[in-house]
Amino acid sequence: MSTRPEHITRRGLLGAAAVEGALIFAQASEASHPSRIIDTHTHFYDPTRPQGVPWPARSEPLLYRRTLPEDLRKVVQRLRVTGTVVVEASPWTEDNQWLLDLAKENPIVVGIVGHLEPGGPMFKSHLQRFTQHRLFRGIRIDGKSIATGLAQPAFIADLHRLVDADLELDAIGEDSLLTDLVTLSDRVPHLRIVINHLPFDPPEDENARSKVRNTLRELGRRPQVYAKVSGVLRRIDGRVPLESTFYRQSLDQLWDTFGVDHLVYGSNWPVSNLLAPYDAVLHVVCEYFLAKGVEPTEKYFWKNSLAAYKWLDNS
Repeated sequence: MSTRPEHITRRGLLGAAAVEGALIFAQASEASHPSRIIDTHTHFYDPTRPQGVPWPARSEPLLYRRTLPEDLRKVVQRLRVTGTVVVEASPWTEDNQWLLDLAKENPIVVGIVGHLEPGGPMFKSHLQRFTQHRLFRGIRIDGKSIATGLAQPAFIADLHRLVDADLELDAIGEDSLLTDLVTLSDRVPHLRIVINHLPFDPPEDENARSKVRNTLRELGRRPQVYAKVSGVLRRIDGRVPLESTFYRQSLDQLWDTFGVDHLVYGSNWPVSNLLAPYDAVLHVVCEYFLAKGVEPTEKYFWKNSLAAYKWLDNS
């Protein structure tokens, strides 16, 4: 019987409808809420468009469906989520514009993290184009792009362009990403970096675990680096624990590493639905941070993300 947690993958699909013990966040008392919540990690897309979508795949039926701001509003209407930073998962350049157009009619969108490839021949012109929109707040790239880009002067130059435009960089990958982020933050010291989907699963090898801990500590000492706590829940032996106490050790490690000023909330909705409903995902982290006090809760749920993304009121 395996006890190793599963990431959000196709293997999680079969058990998604059978999550036990969902806790209804909206039924909690007034005192147990943050004053507002900015969700810094959601995805919008529409497979019914004539051109379709490159992600998610048709083989993922729980995700492969029209997912738009009105769908999020229905989910969070009683949860004090007042805004979201949307992360573009599509590599298609024009999907950045699609999100920006969507945001014009949906005030719940307070920022957009686009998808552009630094180091590419069109990066500069695309960046100039999209930064004409005030809600374009940064870009996301993966660990492979960072690993290969560090040796390319054009890649580094383009990241300096992000700094000049007062934009941030979301970084997604596994724990191997972390060492490269240390190097990247040395090369572009004023770039705000948000590490996606922490906490990572710890490596099985003790030496590797120690290296990951030390690298995270190094990143945690850097004032421009933020940790997006958007990958908390795990499925273990077919069950998704929904008690915050189950995740306390991994959350404590992030708290001890990044401190009160550099942790930000993200749900990873709708991908998070593969493990639990939105309110249950929110309840786990809300319960943990409320125990830290009012101000840490406020910082985690919206103040820190304002510093990281410089999101804007879109009303």
